[in-house]
Amino acid sequence: MPGITDLTQQHESHGDRQTHIVDVLVEAFSELMDADPDAFRNKFRKMAASPFAFYRGSAPLFYADMEGEEDRWADDHTSRVWIQGDLHAENFGTYMAGDGVFVFDVNDFDEAYLGHFTWDVKRMVASVALLGWMKAISDENITWLIETYIRAYLQQVQYFAESDSDQAYSLRLETTDGEIRKMLQEARLNTRVALLDKTTLIDESFDRRFRRGYGVRDLDDTERSRVQTAFEAYLETIPEAKRFRSLTYEIKDIVGRKGFGIGSAGLPAYNVLVEGPTQALENDVVLSMKQANVAAPSRIVHDERIARYFKHHGHRTAVSQQALQAHADPWLGYTEMDGVGFVVSELSPYVEDLDWSGLTEPEEMAPVLDYLGRATAKVHCVADEGADPAIVDFQAEDEIVEVVSGNEEEFVKEMVDFGISYSEIARDDHRMFVDAFRNGQIPGLSN
Repeated sequence: MPGITDLTQQHESHGDRQTHIVDVLVEAFSELMDADPDAFRNKFRKMAASPFAFYRGSAPLFYADMEGEEDRWADDHTSRVWIQGDLHAENFGTYMAGDGVFVFDVNDFDEAYLGHFTWDVKRMVASVALLGWMKAISDENITWLIETYIRAYLQQVQYFAESDSDQAYSLRLETTDGEIRKMLQEARLNTRVALLDKTTLIDESFDRRFRRGYGVRDLDDTERSRVQTAFEAYLETIPEAKRFRSLTYEIKDIVGRKGFGIGSAGLPAYNVLVEGPTQALENDVVLSMKQANVAAPSRIVHDERIARYFKHHGHRTAVSQQALQAHADPWLGYTEMDGVGFVVSELSPYVEDLDWSGLTEPEEMAPVLDYLGRATAKVHCVADEGADPAIVDFQAEDEIVEVVSGNEEEFVKEMVDFGISYSEIARDDHRMFVDAFRNGQIPGLSN
């Protein structure tokens, strides 16, 4: 397969590949590492835990490898599809859509950008192969699982090409069964009150405030003023059709936050507690205001028209999520502080990530991967609906069908071959990364 052979041969030079891994990660994260080295020690220790954890946290390395990769399926249009950017088997889950419906879908948009539709597919199938290897599933069954995902993806793209109601489709209680429907049912049991009880308390003035504890810090007057100013600017970015009445946006408390997961290490963030739709304390809302990261695909997409379209990465993250979700969070917006972009969204109790720990047999995993294939097709094909024609002026489903038409089996085989081959590379990369990290070879993060 083009490119993968070169990468495999590159592994013959252990030292060169290890140096490449370190160089890519340092280049991608150097500013954040300098600002908060402890957060990155924590991030890298989490990445060291398993090949899958390493793969999750090393999206820039994946795209550095994709930059020289020949892609027969990418033309002027299919190389400019709105993509999730860091698609892997754990970046799916439940959320409540803006229309109040519980949905299972892609649920992380930090790396979203415009690029080859195959990048999402390839990153996903390599994660499936890694997941299968960690569960000691045979190569034959891993092949079957990847094929299940790819065929569902192609079938759903075809459906969108033949349908006039792209945004009407979603994976919800009425359209799912098995593990995915069970997740949606369990998400319905969550409540905003439970989230508020966990993160806040009622003070002596009978008003709600954030709890102080690990990962939470108070702000001095200067920083609080800067955050309030940024919050006011954020309000102007909420689409008019999704705005609540003014009472809803009254700030009750602000705290600094740290301790995010693998993907958000070192990114400055704040939680903002605001009045809900009424003065009833049970209706208060917690918002996350997080500095947006540089999208990994943007490092290899050399298109100034796309780069200029976004004001900053906070704007890019919010606009991408609005494009990729048919009914996005009504709180979703963006702002900036000191010229740096932040994305703002609700800290929702209904967000639950897909947990693979209980799915151990191929027969249990296959139906889930079928849904994931359809969810991937949905984000690719729905994103162009209502998109600014200055950046996407075509129907993604039509273009994907055209490049794959008549070669579906070749496409399936190529994706299977890539997934299995790249998962082997990722396992070797993980070992080299761990050796480099524990031996103090990552600048600024020595033990």
